[in-house]
Amino acid sequence: MATTDPLNNSLVTLLGGSGFLGNYVAQSLLERGARLRIVSRNPENCFKLKPLANLGQLQIGRCDISNEQSLFAAISGADAVINLVGTFDGDLNAIMGRAAGTAARIASETGVKSFVHVSAIGADPDSLAHYGQAKALGEKLVQEAFPKATIIRPSLVFGSDDAFINMFAQLVQMAPALPVFGPEAKMQPAYADDVADAIVTALGNPAKHGGKIFELGGPEVITMMDMHERIAAAQQRSPMFIPMPDFASSLFANLPLTPMSRDQWVMLKAGNMASGDHPGFKQLGIEPKPLGVFLDKWMVQYRKHGRFAQANT
Repeated sequence: MATTDPLNNSLVTLLGGSGFLGNYVAQSLLERGARLRIVSRNPENCFKLKPLANLGQLQIGRCDISNEQSLFAAISGADAVINLVGTFDGDLNAIMGRAAGTAARIASETGVKSFVHVSAIGADPDSLAHYGQAKALGEKLVQEAFPKATIIRPSLVFGSDDAFINMFAQLVQMAPALPVFGPEAKMQPAYADDVADAIVTALGNPAKHGGKIFELGGPEVITMMDMHERIAAAQQRSPMFIPMPDFASSLFANLPLTPMSRDQWVMLKAGNMASGDHPGFKQLGIEPKPLGVFLDKWMVQYRKHGRFAQANT
């Protein structure tokens, strides 16, 4: 006898759903039959999802997460809430800390049954990065306001349209020599589809997964130098990679208008791997896929002759 998906026909509010990961989470929810309310500072970025939804299945609206009335309007009437809001700009404690707690409190007061808060590996009140401190504050306030909330801490999330892998892919494509910042820094990249499925799985079973912290690291540990070399090999290029000493990398990250902020540099150096102290993909029934499964296909567009490039022998 077939079981009914608990998310089918449930109204789910997706806070901060217009970003990179939000696109994957939204698709996973729509596939499971949820009615989806995506709210964001930039709702127009969600319009591309409209063809994927059935009639009446998708609402898109604007929300200022720092405004309690705006949050109440976004959450009121929902059966479940996912908070994806994250940023490296502005008042981080307000956006990723206090606002997350307010969202959880409103969810509790309005009868929301399931709440998933997406944090990050590196969330730590003692972190040297403001980002890590703000994420830790958000976790604390969410847990206080909604004790059965699920906290999701993903490692670096990658996908065909991400800003991280593609940024380095463009640099490898253009430059015969490249500096590598934090060449020995380790990470456990996790595929966006897998992370989205983990979030939605936790949302659909609060009795089993509520009140827990999940750390989502991919199936392999790689260094920044490894990542650069893999991207170059997938592009069939052989640039010179120059490992940069920490003092030079730190100076670069503190300069204005650079692609890496101070917080990103601090968190890169600290590493981005699951601690092993919390459950992960396995406990959510998901077998995560490694970056190598996708990289050759994704890098075709960056090869000298694209898909007509001669294969390496």
